[in-house]
Amino acid sequence: MSFTGAILQVENLHTHLGDQWLHKGINFSVGRGEVVALIGGSGTGKSVLLRQCIGLTRPSQGKVRLFGEDICALSGRQLNQVRSRYGVLFQEGALFSSMTVAENVAAPLQEHTRLPLKLRNELVAMKIRLAGLPMEAASKRPSELSGGMKKRAALARALALEPELLFLDEPTSGLDPISAREFDHLLRVLCDSLGLTAFMATHDLDTLWGMVDRVIVLYAGKVIANGPVNEVAKLDHDWIRAYFSAHSGRQ
Repeated sequence: MSFTGAILQVENLHTHLGDQWLHKGINFSVGRGEVVALIGGSGTGKSVLLRQCIGLTRPSQGKVRLFGEDICALSGRQLNQVRSRYGVLFQEGALFSSMTVAENVAAPLQEHTRLPLKLRNELVAMKIRLAGLPMEAASKRPSELSGGMKKRAALARALALEPELLFLDEPTSGLDPISAREFDHLLRVLCDSLGLTAFMATHDLDTLWGMVDRVIVLYAGKVIANGPVNEVAKLDHDWIRAYFSAHSGRQ
């Protein structure tokens, strides 16, 4: 049965690290079909929160619901079923260095499906093309790829299982401005054409202005703003003003 409510819900989430509280009661949701960005200063726990949302780590308190399921309460088998419904693009791509692009893209299909080899290879080729890579990239290893091509290869792998939801950690980090904007455009087109939901941690102002529907701002362990980028950018808060100052003339 498909879930039609909020695809991601974070409820009263607290995270205790060392001798301090990193997150202090975070609440937000992401609706189906939205592209939502999470921003915040260094050390505010954006990547930690992202890992909690995909079930890699658990919060100290609170709940994370994916597709209506409290992932902290699921068994390993149940969590694997949920994981087959989302894709993840990690900050550095996290491609397997000893594998080719095609083998990297095939890895989720081998883990979660029992598809015949011929069909699996056809799906791998389709995902590689969908991510905007030439087919000659399929036989290359990550060390042979440019930064932009690595990001696209990682995106192809994240799309392998035809997910409903994509998580992305700093997707344009390390890319030159032209490659970064091309990646933003590709991601937005894929979300719109495939009906994907995307939740990303980012610091890239051009990504915020150019392709997201909504921005969530973390500050001092809490969500201090949540709304369309042009509205959040106008809020009277020192950190928000400083963050958006480079684009203060944009509407």
